[in-house]
Parts: sequence; C-alpha cells; structure tokens
Amino acid sequence: MLKPLKDRVIAFKEQPKEKTASGLLLPSDSKEKPAYAVVESVGPDVKEIKKGDKIIYKEYSGTNVKINDTEYLILDEKDILATM
Repeated sequence: MLKPLKDRVIAFKEQPKEKTASGLLLPSDSKEKPAYAVVESVGPDVKEIKKGDKIIYKEYSGTNVKINDTEYLILDEKDILATM
C-alpha cells in the first residue's frame, strides 16, 4: 500500500463511462480522460481532503503509478481544484 508524505494525496482514477446518459455506447477512442478521482489516502499535512472524497484535479499534474492493475495518482494538495 502506498503511504503519502507531507501534503500529498493518493487517489485512483475512475474509469470513463462506456454509455451516455441516453444509453448510446461510446467507442474507446472517443472517451474523454477523466480529470477526477477518488482519494485513497492522504498525507499528514493535508488539511481539506479526506479519504473517500471525489476530487477534480489539474489534468496534467501528479504522478501516475500502476499497482496490481489499478492506476493511482499521487498529487500535491495544491493541484486539487475541487471536491464533489
């Protein structure tokens, strides 16, 4: 298990939707990359984010790490734009 340091947050990316709200199937090349994730763990200096929060983050920030077929994202707290 990853343990974040200082003001870092570890989150896992949610998979893009395969259907639209009206039920149309989306081909894999037309899916948008999600800029949101679910927080897995937080470092000791993180103030406003907690485990389980859904977050929106800057698209090209953070470090991607793949462990056991799950893609995690390590972010600075300052790169998180909002919670949902």
